[in-house]
Amino acid sequence: MKNYKHIGLLISFLLLSFSNVNAQILATNPKNEVRAVWIATVANIDWPISRTDNIEKQKTDFIEILDTYKKLNYNVVIVQIRSVGDAFYPSQFAPWSRYLTGKEGDAPKPYYDPLAWMIAETHARGFEFHAWLNPYRATMDLKTDILSPKHDFYQHPEWMIKYGGKYYYNPALPDVQDHLIAVVDEVVKNYDIDAIHFDDYFYPYKEKGQVFNDSVSFKKYGCGLNVDDWRRSNVNNLVKNISVSIKKLKPWVQFGISPFGVWRNKSVDPKGSDTQAGQTNYDDLYADPIAWMANNWIDYLVPQLYWSMDHPRASYSKLLRWWSENSTNTALYIGNGTYKINADSDKKWSNPNEIPDQINITRTYKNVQGNAFFSAKSFLNKNLNVAQLLKDNQYKYPALPNVVPNSVRKVMDVPMINTIVKNPISSSFTVRYPLNSKVRYVMVYGAKNDTKINVNDPSQIIEKIAFKDKNNALDIKIPTLKLDKNNNCAITFIDFYGNESAATLVNFSL
Repeated sequence: MKNYKHIGLLISFLLLSFSNVNAQILATNPKNEVRAVWIATVANIDWPISRTDNIEKQKTDFIEILDTYKKLNYNVVIVQIRSVGDAFYPSQFAPWSRYLTGKEGDAPKPYYDPLAWMIAETHARGFEFHAWLNPYRATMDLKTDILSPKHDFYQHPEWMIKYGGKYYYNPALPDVQDHLIAVVDEVVKNYDIDAIHFDDYFYPYKEKGQVFNDSVSFKKYGCGLNVDDWRRSNVNNLVKNISVSIKKLKPWVQFGISPFGVWRNKSVDPKGSDTQAGQTNYDDLYADPIAWMANNWIDYLVPQLYWSMDHPRASYSKLLRWWSENSTNTALYIGNGTYKINADSDKKWSNPNEIPDQINITRTYKNVQGNAFFSAKSFLNKNLNVAQLLKDNQYKYPALPNVVPNSVRKVMDVPMINTIVKNPISSSFTVRYPLNSKVRYVMVYGAKNDTKINVNDPSQIIEKIAFKDKNNALDIKIPTLKLDKNNNCAITFIDFYGNESAATLVNFSL
C-alpha cells in the first residue's frame, strides 16, 4: 500500500476529454435528465404494501423499490409523506399515518423515523428524494371515527369542508394557509430533502350534483372577485408563500408541482390545448400552472400526461407539444402513466413500446428535461418487458438530474485524493469533504482498455456515492473489472444544487 499526497494526484482535468462526446450516445442517453418515479403511500398503493407490515418488512420492501429503479437507471424518487392530514414522520402538526402503522396516531413500534431512514437509503443509492405532500385533502372518506384526536378534523373542525365523500381543508382560510406553510416548513427544516412536491389535488375534482360549499368564506374574503378567480387566487397565494418560505430556509430545496395534464381546452380558450378533457386545471381545480411559472414560484412542473400517444380526446403527443410551447421560467418534466400498462381500456397500453415511444418523442423537445412515472409498483415484478426495453434503449446508461433551475454555478473545490490502492479485485482511494463547497456526492467515471476518460459520456459513469459524514473521508472502492486494463478513473463533486465540479484524474499506476 502506498500513500500519495493529494496535491500530487490533482492531475489537471485538462487531461480528460470534455469534447467530442459520442453524439449517438448523448442523443439516445443524455447525461443530464430527470428519471423519476412516484412512490404512493395513500391507501398503500406502492408502499408500505400493507399497513400491518412490520418495520423490517417495510424497510425490505422500500429498499426493493430503490434497488429495482437504480438498476433501471432512474435517479429521483417522489415519496408521498402526507396524504390525508397525516404524516410519515414525527410531526407537531399531524398524527402518524394509519397507512404506516395500521392505526392513525400510533407511532412505529419499535420506534424509528421512517422519513429520515428513507432519505438516508435514497441518497446512499444516488437518488434525489422529493417529499410529496397533499396540502388540501384531509380524509379519504367520511369514517371520522378512525381519525386520531390529533387530526385537524377534530383540532380545527372549522377548517373542514365536506365534499364528494371526503373532507377537505378550506383553501380560503388564512389559518389554513398558515398551517400548511408550517407543515412544509417543518419538513424542510428537519430533513435533508431535495424537493417539496405537490400533485394535482388542489380544489377537488368536480363531482356531479355536489357543491363545494365555501360560500361563507367567499362572502368574507372574496374582495370583489368572481368565485372562480377568487379560488384560483387562494391556490396562487399558497403556492407563492410556500415557495418563498422554502427558499428562505434552504435555497437548494426545489419546489415542484405535478398538475393535471390539461390546463384548458381550446374550446373555451384559444390559448388552450387541442383536447376535450372533461375537467381542467384552470376551470375545475382552480389551479393555474401558467401563473406559477410566470411568477417564478416553482422550480419544476410535471404535467400528468397519462394518455396514449394518439388518444382522441387528450393525446400525449399534442399535450407534450402544448406544454413545451407554453412553459416558461421553470424546468419541465412529463408525467407518464405506467400504471396503465396492460391495464386500461385504451388498447394502446397493451403495446410494450407505448412508454418507450413516449420517451423518444419527449426527448425531441429540447426544453423538456425528463420524465416521471406513476407509479412504483408498475415495474416491480410486472411489466418486465417494458422495463427491459427502457433499460436496453432509452435508459441504457445512468444520468444525473438537472441542476436546480437558476442555480447553475461553479463548484469551487475539486476532489483531493489520498491513499490509492489497486489489486486484482478492486481499486480504492479516499476523498475528503471539500473546504469551501457544500457537496452531496462524488461521481466516479471510468473507461475500459485505453479509451480516453470523458466525464460528459454517460456510458462512463461508474457510480454516484453520497457523503455520509463531512468530517470523515469517503472511502471509494471500484471493482477492477469496471476499469478492465485502464489504470485511471476520474472523479467529480456534485453540490446540493446539482452542479458538478471540474474533474480530478486518479491514476492507479503511480
